[in-house]
Amino acid sequence: MTRLLRIGPLLLLCAAILGCGSATSAATKETTAGTPHFRFFSPHSFWNEPVPVDARLDPGSAELVSALSTEAAEELAAGTGPFITTSPYGVPIYRVPADQPTVPVQLVGHAGERALRAAWHAVPLPPKARPAAGSDRHLVVWQPHSDRLWEFFQLRRESGEWRASWGGAMRNVSGSPGVYNRHVWPGSQPWWGASASSLSIAGGLITLEDLEDGEIDHALAISLPEVRAGTYASPARRSDGTSPNPLSLPEGAHLRLDPHLDLASLHLPWLTRLVAEAAQRYGIFVRDRAADVTFYAQDPTPTGSDPYGGPHGYYRGRSPIELLANFPWRRLLLLKMRLRG
Repeated sequence: MTRLLRIGPLLLLCAAILGCGSATSAATKETTAGTPHFRFFSPHSFWNEPVPVDARLDPGSAELVSALSTEAAEELAAGTGPFITTSPYGVPIYRVPADQPTVPVQLVGHAGERALRAAWHAVPLPPKARPAAGSDRHLVVWQPHSDRLWEFFQLRRESGEWRASWGGAMRNVSGSPGVYNRHVWPGSQPWWGASASSLSIAGGLITLEDLEDGEIDHALAISLPEVRAGTYASPARRSDGTSPNPLSLPEGAHLRLDPHLDLASLHLPWLTRLVAEAAQRYGIFVRDRAADVTFYAQDPTPTGSDPYGGPHGYYRGRSPIELLANFPWRRLLLLKMRLRG
């Protein structure tokens, strides 16, 4: 009862921003309370499909996971990571109604990308929308009524006009795989999207509703400081990897926690336990490159408050680094990779 009274207002904010509990055509699952839990993309998307217990491992799993866990340990010792980013490099999501007025968003450069320009000709972007504050300036617009989503990289407003350096658009979000291809929008291309891998930045995001419900029932997205150059793994469509190290992971790589690991025995902090449970059941996809090992959580900027910080926030008075200090990195497994590039 105390918990509901304390965080109940966050549920209202979540409903306003992400449509928690709303009757939409998007993928949902029943929570223990019997209310629909929203998930972006198709129930059969790689973001939403549980990993079989006997899923095949990559031959290099042990070595590559060892390198990743060493990186995590070094960051922890230096006090720089691993991290959960909400702002300035998280993803603000603006859920908009059917009658939201549309505005054009100009694609800066990329003269040949006529289909993307057309997709951005009329975007239901609120006039007071604010992209993430970091240099990526990510933002997602989601319209449940039309089942459409727009995402932007380096979105800004200049002289009263919206502009962005790159991004994408998806129709039929509830049936989408959650990665850009030639079918998500008329004329769409596999190199669309605000991430370097073409994985949607709405995918793998720890949302406010996840935290309100106390369950992350989808895969997670992660960025790494060393991303392998010259290749990527399906479901990624491209990469910005620069590392020649053969022990670096490519974008699109799918990790999961050992399904036989007893998480209860680790006595993890509440949020760390949620992350570990999702990593065990659904896994973690390498989405991008970053300065440190980084998970992504929803940027709360649209709510006008910070539900993460403080003694009663979702972080329970701890920093993201403290929360991930006991994450069992060495018990990760790398699933069989299908390399491209």
